[in-house]
Amino acid sequence: MPKKQLKHNGSEQAAEFMISLEHPLKKEIEEVRSIILAACGRLTEHIKWNAPSFCINGEDRITFNLRGKDSFRLIFHRGAKVREGTGKEPLFPDETGLLEWAAPDRAIAVFTDMEDVMNKRGHLEEIVKTWIERTE
Repeated sequence: MPKKQLKHNGSEQAAEFMISLEHPLKKEIEEVRSIILAACGRLTEHIKWNAPSFCINGEDRITFNLRGKDSFRLIFHRGAKVREGTGKEPLFPDETGLLEWAAPDRAIAVFTDMEDVMNKRGHLEEIVKTWIERTE
């Protein structure tokens, strides 16, 4: 009788995804992934939109967009649908300048190379913590 294949948990899925990822900015993506996980120890991850995504209490909050070859994006969101109680203003003022607001509850951060990642590291840590705090 064939062995039943075990379904991988989210972090195992993400680890396997990263091993097989072919992207010109793979090292930068790995670094940003590490920064996000270190910024909030309660985050879990899985694969969404064919990229690593980070969840709090099982709900997606930060998802990579890896479509570009000369950059990649992080999408900060509150899930796939617009939520009740979302006003017309962004969830919080971004004093770091890291985020481009696509909607009041959706923002994007762009990274182009390792120097860019390192220059934005502190701001990214701050934004991850604030995003989780405001969307939990």
